Amino acid sequence: MDTNTSKIAANSTTAASDGETLKPYIEPLVEGDKCFVQWHDGTSQLLAKVIETKRDPNAKGVVKTLPPPAEPKESEVAAGEGDIDGGEPSLKRSKPNEGAANTTTTTAIAESPKQTKSTSTTNDKTTDKPKLSAWDFLYYIHYEDHDRRLDEWIPLSRFDLSTLKRVPPPENNKVDGDLLGLTAPRSRRASTVGKLKRSNDSRRNSSNNLIEGSSGTSGDGTTNSDALLRGGNWHGNSGNPDLAELEAEHHEITKVKNITQIVMGKHLVEAWYYSPFPPPYHEVETLYICEFTLKYMRKPQYFLKHCAECTHKSPPGNEIYREGKLSVYELDGKDHRVYCQNLCLLAKLFLDHKTLYYDVDPFYFYVITEVDDEGAHIVGYFSKEKVSAEDYNLACILTFPQYQKCGYGKFIISFSYELSKREGKPGSPEKPLSDLGKISYRSYWTHILLTLLSEQKGEENLQIKDISLMTGIKTEDIISTLQSLNMIRFWKGQHVVFVMQDFLKKYMALNKKIRLCDGKCLSWTPHAERKKGGGD
Repeated sequence: MDTNTSKIAANSTTAASDGETLKPYIEPLVEGDKCFVQWHDGTSQLLAKVIETKRDPNAKGVVKTLPPPAEPKESEVAAGEGDIDGGEPSLKRSKPNEGAANTTTTTAIAESPKQTKSTSTTNDKTTDKPKLSAWDFLYYIHYEDHDRRLDEWIPLSRFDLSTLKRVPPPENNKVDGDLLGLTAPRSRRASTVGKLKRSNDSRRNSSNNLIEGSSGTSGDGTTNSDALLRGGNWHGNSGNPDLAELEAEHHEITKVKNITQIVMGKHLVEAWYYSPFPPPYHEVETLYICEFTLKYMRKPQYFLKHCAECTHKSPPGNEIYREGKLSVYELDGKDHRVYCQNLCLLAKLFLDHKTLYYDVDPFYFYVITEVDDEGAHIVGYFSKEKVSAEDYNLACILTFPQYQKCGYGKFIISFSYELSKREGKPGSPEKPLSDLGKISYRSYWTHILLTLLSEQKGEENLQIKDISLMTGIKTEDIISTLQSLNMIRFWKGQHVVFVMQDFLKKYMALNKKIRLCDGKCLSWTPHAERKKGGGD
């Protein structure tokens, strides 16, 4: 904590005129400052970094604090012992043809009384304005070494100021209006932020162009967006200097979540990440979502009215799977453009690296629902490119938070592979996978492969390509999974699968219950066969 803050804190018992105890003045925190922050349950502290600041809307005026420490004026340092009034030396000069007795007369005395009064009034207004302190602001923080979904706005009271480490201010960081003490503190990257704010419209336009795959073209003829966006996911940290500006811009746009929570059906769900909902829906505390049409609203009265009048009880598209109360609908992004765009905007609240919002035509969407007497409630979804040169069978996948920990993630993965088996073409999820994606897929691949191997007889000669056709999993994913299990051996000049029967028996004895797709409940014909047969 700053020395000045410590000195002031010692005198913090001074009371205001209304009996309120004054808080010590603390210089507002700025972007880049680091400090330990009290976690919600109060049991631990985590190191956090300040990302943004804003005025606290709950603060009634300026928080009462002790005055900031006075800084010595340049005039006091420069003035000599003979300057009784401590005025600016530049204003002291002798008038021509006058004696030595008038040598200390200032130009202000020679000026008209009207002008002098105006100057004095202005200075009084300037000095009377209260100076904002750190207590007047909320701080958007990122917990170091934690996912961005935990980022949040917090007051100063959550900070352990004894651990505060401020970033050194750059030179010449004065900002117009700060002298009045009434403007919000700029971060120490004030010039950069100012440029971004002034070019807000152009940034959003370039963001939309980036989303729609119409941004600039690189020297090799491919668009910059193609290098960063594949299948609707963001592939940053490319190391390509030509794309560094786009990557920095993407991070700048999405670093602060703009919607706090959503009401979706009967669920109140906290948002995790930024999502580019259009104005005036892009910066609201609560967004209301119809779970059948995915129409979004700002006001609860509009939401209640819509729910009372809405006749839709399921997603659009074709129902292709029904297993008990579980149902899956297939949607063509071209035929159901608005619904799919709304789905992507909604999903972005929970997916950090998703970038597909508007250009949904090249994708099929598969919406998983739970069915009851009130309708088919959306649980999650995955999207799939209509044409994929890399044989990707899944682009984006999401189980909404209110339905997580129910086994739907594995079900969605298995459903994507069931489609691949129907097509007779093994597939793979879009790469690179996130850390959580790797864990989920590796767990699924392990379960499927070990279950398959445990069912095979010892005399059968099963090759990896046979396993690929039987499971729909691409050979490279099979090999990497078996290698992680130490079941690939080099024998007579080639790699073979080494099946350890004891290991298989131990795994099967665990009797893991995984929610998988039942192929018998799937009523679906591959699109390539529909075109050949002329059917829908």
